[in-house]
Amino acid sequence: MSTANELHLYVNIPGHTPNYPGIAAALESIPYETPEKEFPAPAVDIPPVTIHIGKGVYREKLTVSRPNVTFLGEASDRGDVVIVYGDYAQEIMPDGLKRGTFRTATVRIDAQDFKAAHLTFQNDSGFGYQVGQALALYTDGDRCYFEDCALLGGQDTLFTAPLPEKEFEKGGFRGPGEFRPRTMTRQMFRNCLIQGDVDFIFGSAIVYFENCEIYSRLQEGKPFPEGSEKIYGYVAAPSTPESEKYGYVFKDCRLTGNCPPHSIYLGRPWREYAKTVFINCELGEHIHPEGWKDWNKPHDHFHFAEYHSYGPGANPDARADFSHQMSEDEAAEYTTENVLKGWKPGL
Repeated sequence: MSTANELHLYVNIPGHTPNYPGIAAALESIPYETPEKEFPAPAVDIPPVTIHIGKGVYREKLTVSRPNVTFLGEASDRGDVVIVYGDYAQEIMPDGLKRGTFRTATVRIDAQDFKAAHLTFQNDSGFGYQVGQALALYTDGDRCYFEDCALLGGQDTLFTAPLPEKEFEKGGFRGPGEFRPRTMTRQMFRNCLIQGDVDFIFGSAIVYFENCEIYSRLQEGKPFPEGSEKIYGYVAAPSTPESEKYGYVFKDCRLTGNCPPHSIYLGRPWREYAKTVFINCELGEHIHPEGWKDWNKPHDHFHFAEYHSYGPGANPDARADFSHQMSEDEAAEYTTENVLKGWKPGL
């Protein structure tokens, strides 16, 4: 529902004035002075802005740094409004260094209370084994909400900030969040499609995925050492801080893909206290019977669990012994209210 002081902007929608040719132009027109020292920017007393985006493919690299912004696709299908770019981690920059993971995002959210609906975020640079990490969406703001959106990419499609406290190798966090305080964020994805190949949902945020399709994309032509098991990817690579009870929650989701049987793992811990659960999810035959990898992390630190998984990829008796099959009472604790600490997401 619109409020009296809400600002509406229009992109490529005839009949509206002003009508911007691109999304970046609309963002730049919004009057707002970004705080120099405070991150994330406070949302208090900042009126909401809705950017209505008409049908089209927008090859733009965007950063949203103002709180209370909504991207609203104005077409009959989310696939008709596409924001796409093609930066990738292995690209050599003018200074001779690789671009790295965290400078590849097509769209980066650096503000609280961002919302998006009925559109697609895409990184079209290629498969992970060809170009490395390539983010479609980088969300670094509390209370970010996505409904009926598609996120399309290869390796590392969706990064849910903040970054972990420490990098594994020097320069590994090079990018906009490298030196920021590790402020926790809450995010929700409802009725969305998220597609990728390796670790394509990763990060430290608390995130609730409800009724989403999680699609594992086959890395065509990927080479494998002779005699090795052909594993094409991993869905989730969380880095949940030790202090947080919840990490990633997938509820009533469908795990699909075009990968061979038993070639995709549900997840592995990017950091040692990672947390991910799947509740009432349909798992395709591409899911490996073991379900999970430990990525050489201590088994008594991270928490990987399932409740009532079904479909050909559900195989509780064969799951990795460090994972957990939840009881009905345990699963009942994973409500949106509990996981998201009272925040009630929606448009």
